[in-house]
This record gives sequence, C-alpha cells and structure tokens, in this order.
Amino acid sequence: MRYAAFVLTKEPTKTRVGIVSADGKTVQELDLGVDVSEDGIVAILKSDLAGKLPKPISTHAFSDVRLLAPVPRPRRNIFCVGKNYHEHAKEFSNSGFDGSAKPGEDIPSHAIFFTKPPESVTGPNTNVIIPTAVSTCIDYEAELTIVIGKGGKGITEADAMKHVWGYTAINDVTARDWQQRHKQWFLGKSFDTFCPMGPWVVTADEVDAENIPVKCWVNGELRQNSNTKDLIFDIPNMIATVSAGITLYPGDLIATGTPVGVGIGFKPPKYLVNGDVVVVEMGGIGKLENTFIAE
Repeated sequence: MRYAAFVLTKEPTKTRVGIVSADGKTVQELDLGVDVSEDGIVAILKSDLAGKLPKPISTHAFSDVRLLAPVPRPRRNIFCVGKNYHEHAKEFSNSGFDGSAKPGEDIPSHAIFFTKPPESVTGPNTNVIIPTAVSTCIDYEAELTIVIGKGGKGITEADAMKHVWGYTAINDVTARDWQQRHKQWFLGKSFDTFCPMGPWVVTADEVDAENIPVKCWVNGELRQNSNTKDLIFDIPNMIATVSAGITLYPGDLIATGTPVGVGIGFKPPKYLVNGDVVVVEMGGIGKLENTFIAE
C-alpha cells in the first residue's frame, strides 16, 4: 500500500491522507476524523496498529492534489546514519571533508548516527533554499528512510523488521563547509528545508529492503546509482543500535545513509546552485523531486 499526505489545490489549508492508486492517477482519501497537519501518514499508521483502519470517503485525481511530506512535522528529530555504503564511505574519507575517521579507517566499525530536526522537513516538488549568506557548499544525498511502526526499546536484530511499518525517501541535504567546520554533523544537515521527504510511504510488505535501487539525478545527470545491497550496517542493525538505549515510537524515522556519487566526491566538488533540480528515486517506492533556489 502507498500512503500519502496531501492537500487539495482548491483547499490548501486542510491536510488529508489517503491511498495512492496502483496506476498513480488517483488518491483515495481516508476519514481519520482528526487534524493530521503534523502527523500526516502517522495517523494511518496508528490506526493500523490499533486494527482500525479508517474508511475511504472520496477519491481525488492526482491533478487536483499537491503532495506533502508523508510526515509533515515529525514528533522528534529524524535519526540518520552516516557513511553507511561501502563505496560512499571511501568517497567521503577521500574528499577531505571527513573529520570522523583516522587515516585507514574508511569503513566505520559501528554505525555513525546524527539527527535532523523536524523543522528541516519539506515535501515533494518544493523549493530547497540555498542560504547564500551562510553557505554555498550545498550537497545532495539520496537515502532510503525507515518508518517505525510498533515502538520499543532494546529491540533485537532478529525482531527488528517486525517494527518496520514502511519506507519513504529523503534527500539529506548538507552544507559541507558547516559539516567540516563543526565536526559533528547536526548543524550542516539541519538548515530549514534540508530534508525533502516523499513522495509517499510504501508499506513494508511491498518492499524488499535488502534489494532497493537508490538513484539520484541532478538536472537529468545520473549522479548516484547504487543499491541497498551495499549497506554496511543493515536495517536490523540500525534499529537495534538506536533502540538499545532510546525508546522508539510509532512514526519515528531512520534515514539509512547515502551511496557513492555525492557532490563532494567530484574533483572539484559539484555543489548545487540556483535552479538545480534534484530527483531522488527509490526502486519500488517512488521519485522525490525538488528545485534548489538561492536566497
């Protein structure tokens, strides 16, 4: 099932959620009876966990809707894993921007976590702001993102996949100079609009998470072209690592890392500039497109 958060173009102040049709031409709105302006699809997730999926109330043509981030405002920061693809870990270590590893330690021995705040989230087909007064070293990172269903603490790797409700995509936009300067990555990855998310959530039963093509285009040029087969730390490991000391809740998000092909991997780096269009695609999930605008 594909669940989306959206507004009607004729009524843009009300956030709705629904099921995207198999052909992608319509979305079936579900009657949740609550304000979902912040929760988005998490409202469906909670109903699903309670065994009370809401009933459909109307069907809208896609031409009449505007998609939002599936979770317009997460309840807390998004958990993110850095350097989690073998080839990207080498790429990043050789870029001169990696302050997290000593020479010869390209591949991390344990998953590296950081977070992005709720305020960084934006949806499909929105503008991502390049804050030129602050940074012009802006980079893209296509990432498969886990949507946690049943929460818990101390989740074992053996049980971890039982806690995955679905998957979406994010672009982990990064100000590389801030990432390098401040060592810990939070600031450089957390500017407003630096977390495009979408286009919707696909439930876990429809996705083989161990074999998802991950791609990213910049202005039609294919920059990233990999597969989750190249992950260093798999999804069960990530969930077990986070939940060892932190309770996970329904709707929590874990971005799983980006593959080789980011802008700083080029010589010289290929940073994003005004008007650039970035498309992130997760095989079996969908495409997330955003335009980068200098301000």
